[in-house]
Amino acid sequence: MPGPLSHLKVLDLSRILAGPWAGQILADLGADVIKVERPEGGDDTRSWGPPFTADIAGARGDAGYYLAANRGKRSIALDLASAEGQKIVREIAAESDIVLENFKVGALARYGLDYTSLRAVKPDIIYCAITGFGQSGPRAPQAAYDFMIQAMGGLMSVTGEADGEPGGGPQKVGVPVVDLMTGMYAAIAVLAALSRRDQTGEGEFIDIAMLDVMVGSLANQAMNYLISGKPPKRAGNKHPNIQPQDVFACRDGYVVLVVGNDRQFEKFCEVIGRPDLASDQRFRTNGGRVEHQAVLLPLIREIFASDDMHAWSERLEAAGVPCTPINTVPEVFADPQVAHRDMLIHLDRPGDGAIPLVASPMRFLNAPVTYSRAPPRLGEHTDEILAELSARKPPP
Repeated sequence: MPGPLSHLKVLDLSRILAGPWAGQILADLGADVIKVERPEGGDDTRSWGPPFTADIAGARGDAGYYLAANRGKRSIALDLASAEGQKIVREIAAESDIVLENFKVGALARYGLDYTSLRAVKPDIIYCAITGFGQSGPRAPQAAYDFMIQAMGGLMSVTGEADGEPGGGPQKVGVPVVDLMTGMYAAIAVLAALSRRDQTGEGEFIDIAMLDVMVGSLANQAMNYLISGKPPKRAGNKHPNIQPQDVFACRDGYVVLVVGNDRQFEKFCEVIGRPDLASDQRFRTNGGRVEHQAVLLPLIREIFASDDMHAWSERLEAAGVPCTPINTVPEVFADPQVAHRDMLIHLDRPGDGAIPLVASPMRFLNAPVTYSRAPPRLGEHTDEILAELSARKPPP
């Protein structure tokens, strides 16, 4: 069954992760996403390894980083600095609904591929420009990477163990979370613009900045500061507003405990054999537990250390208290729930055979996500796309 966006064509001029992530979301939903890449080397992430795939002859293929963000697309190799490459991009744009790009501000104008230029060939085009800092402001011309924006946008100031604790100091998140969130915001924005186009017939220019996304995603930590005037600090795995929520050492590993309300705390206290804690005036409410966590958490740590992690998680989950061991990535894919949800898929790729990929988390009843293309090899569809363009041209 065709995906919900199977009627759309996307011209993807982006590389690295934020733009390609948005393009992969649209491809998973059925859009025909044409990825334009440099003839020499292609998307930078093709070489961001190891690990790399290896073809049947043993030659080095593409990095896992690239494979993570380019499923479902077609690749055409073009030199954007050449007149011929620019001409072909404009021809693709004339048939496209959406353009994704993440060049530096003003870079594509030199090639006649900016919004103003492509709007001339497709007046209702939806053009999404993804940059580190946006199209305006003192930093607009600067390049940015996820790690840098995690630092600049405040995320690292609230991530990591507290200063003075073992291992204390700022930490980045273990995946490029700003790139991923930026890609998701970009996908949401272009779909909103398409909805408006259906109503008005007008195209749109969308300005998405990684720093804006990071600041907008500070969520409760930002509001904690804006309301109190107190800068949030790193607190390791402790939740700043809800307790007890932390990582606790058991005899054979670690568990994450997530007590979300007062009733769950009562059940938790029953399971650990300390019902008195639930009636203690210091801990009876969440606000009290946050205020007195320096007393409460050492008591819980001592109790958890007396048994194994799976024993605790099973007893607490049975009582309706969220608790889980900390899975490694291999354990994630071995988890029965993850397996049931088919989050691991395999797609055939020329020269590589079937390769493993992480599935989309989107589930639709009437138009389910389908996977028809593995991440393309560099220029794999160049001849196919050029033939399609040629076939649509009127005879001379």
